[in-house]
Amino acid sequence: MRAYDFSPLYRSAIGFDRLAQLAEAALRHEQPGYPPYNIELVSEDKYRITMAVAGFSREELDIESEKNTLRVAGRKATDAEARNYLHRGIAARDFEQRFQLADHVKVVAARFENGLLDIELEREIPEAEKPRKIVIGNGETLPLIKGQAA
Repeated sequence: MRAYDFSPLYRSAIGFDRLAQLAEAALRHEQPGYPPYNIELVSEDKYRITMAVAGFSREELDIESEKNTLRVAGRKATDAEARNYLHRGIAARDFEQRFQLADHVKVVAARFENGLLDIELEREIPEAEKPRKIVIGNGETLPLIKGQAA
């Protein structure tokens, strides 16, 4: 069994406790392999998740984003016709896949075509949290932060 101690990270990284918690959760929880998916970096702040969901219709898929978690689920409708398979290689079982999203990453769009589900994601950092320039004073008075009123 794998056991990692992240307590040194908690002591030396201020404000990064969420990162350590995510690492611990990733070690505890194995991500299921069905359905297969790709995560692609489209540009600096844009991502795409592509899932192979052959055999599912658009109505049988559900995408939900809450806080920093993206949940994709597929619930196969019951087949009214009983089939006698000689070989069944196309999996059509229900699934639920969860993805942890970084702060400020939002789902922008989703599309379903040719058995592939594409989910577009984008990081949108609020103006208040973007880096700002701090003016260094000469020691007599404290300078104002650029863009801040007196």
